[in-house]
Amino acid sequence: MTDSETLARTIAAAALDKKAGDLVVLDMRGLSSFTDFFLIASANSEPQLKAITGGIRERVRDDLAKKPLSEDGFPVSQWVVLDYGDVIVHLFRDEKRRYYALEDLWSDAPRLEIGADVPA
Repeated sequence: MTDSETLARTIAAAALDKKAGDLVVLDMRGLSSFTDFFLIASANSEPQLKAITGGIRERVRDDLAKKPLSEDGFPVSQWVVLDYGDVIVHLFRDEKRRYYALEDLWSDAPRLEIGADVPA
């Protein structure tokens, strides 16, 4: 497993711990020159969006000693982006996710299966 895949799986585990919905990890290797993975997930409310964001930051810091290179958006904006370089995380409120439909923009990207092998 590559370092970027380990990072993507760690972020996925943290998001799922905070009950992120409809989590998708798009494998952008070979399709993008700026990142290896897009992780896209939904939240039902602003507090949940804040909790997912904080959970990801904390898990990646504790497990992998990494911080986001940049962060944009706020829970009130209904879209938060965490840029870890090799993995870009898009967290949306449900309505915003449907509106922007990032999965459709990158429909040719394979999906990384997230299951029992996600680090706890």
